[in-house]
Amino acid sequence: MPDDRSTTDRIGGGATISKPAVRPGLLRSLAHRLAGDDTELPVEGHLPPFDGATGWLNSESLTPDGLRGRVVAVDFWTYTCINWLRTAPYLKAWDAKYRDLGLTVIGVHTPEFGFERDVDNIVPRSHGFGIEYPIAIDSDYGVWQAFSNQFWPALYIADAEGRLRYHHFGEGEYAMAEMVIQQLLIEAGAEAVDPDLVSVEPTGFEVAADWRTLRTPETYVAFGRSAGFASPERARLDEPHTYPEPSRLGLNEWAPSGAWTLAQHAAVSNDAGASIAFRFQARDVNLVMGPPSRGTSVPFRVRLDGRAPGDAHGFDVDEHGNGNLADQRLYQLMRQAGDIRERLVEIEFLAAGAEVYCFTFG
Repeated sequence: MPDDRSTTDRIGGGATISKPAVRPGLLRSLAHRLAGDDTELPVEGHLPPFDGATGWLNSESLTPDGLRGRVVAVDFWTYTCINWLRTAPYLKAWDAKYRDLGLTVIGVHTPEFGFERDVDNIVPRSHGFGIEYPIAIDSDYGVWQAFSNQFWPALYIADAEGRLRYHHFGEGEYAMAEMVIQQLLIEAGAEAVDPDLVSVEPTGFEVAADWRTLRTPETYVAFGRSAGFASPERARLDEPHTYPEPSRLGLNEWAPSGAWTLAQHAAVSNDAGASIAFRFQARDVNLVMGPPSRGTSVPFRVRLDGRAPGDAHGFDVDEHGNGNLADQRLYQLMRQAGDIRERLVEIEFLAAGAEVYCFTFG
């Protein structure tokens, strides 16, 4: 996922609500019509059907006809996407504030990685994220295709007549999106719509990236998808190989060491002691990874510049750098404070079978 806050081409914690200290001014005028102002949000088409969903969570199946009379916000997500996780506090806050005024938020879970198709993985993740609004399980990409969508995350907002009036791809533009929701609720006849915008207190993965210091992009490690591969030996597709330890890595370069198979879906460790090193610059280091199957686990150890991470450890490892792969998901390895500079992170897997998919940063 690129570090652009407005768009992302990734095709692949809780929050509380409070009032902001100041009232929006100029920005509000971009979305809210004043009396006598002829400016309206454009009509971008009609709300597509959700027939392609393979199941639903938190709701019976929903249809555009059944949603008439309500403003609808459709959010495409997948549970390992760090860009989506940082938007989640706003979606939950909008659902809590505007549901009784006529808003329906629908999360469309369209998987990037194969394990994200598994409902037994989706359910605990959605519960852990505190999502109470309806979720369309889109494991066959039916809803994705109906919307002609190409991005995670992607937000589409339809009015009470089922007309699409706004969309946004990627993180950001939260104030604009909420003002669109408010305007469409008012147009639908909702009364007492509070014009103040929600304020959220994100935790965990939901905390916004430190864009000022972030210099390392999302990086896949599966064969054929990765950038920055810097092993002294060439990568071998779907072939077990023992890779030598790199002598030096430049910024945004990574290399495996030890016994690995670089498969099309993931890099798979073949023996205890296999490791991956990555030179990065970011406050946070996250890694999509997991054990080979449910019910198994793989312990791992993280080092920062060759030492235990101490206070810089992420919430999925301890201060000594110890962690355990027990689920197929996103893991936070590092969350630094203070001066952010180039660092070297190393992840050593203490048993065979770890599947490593993608690094993300924040």
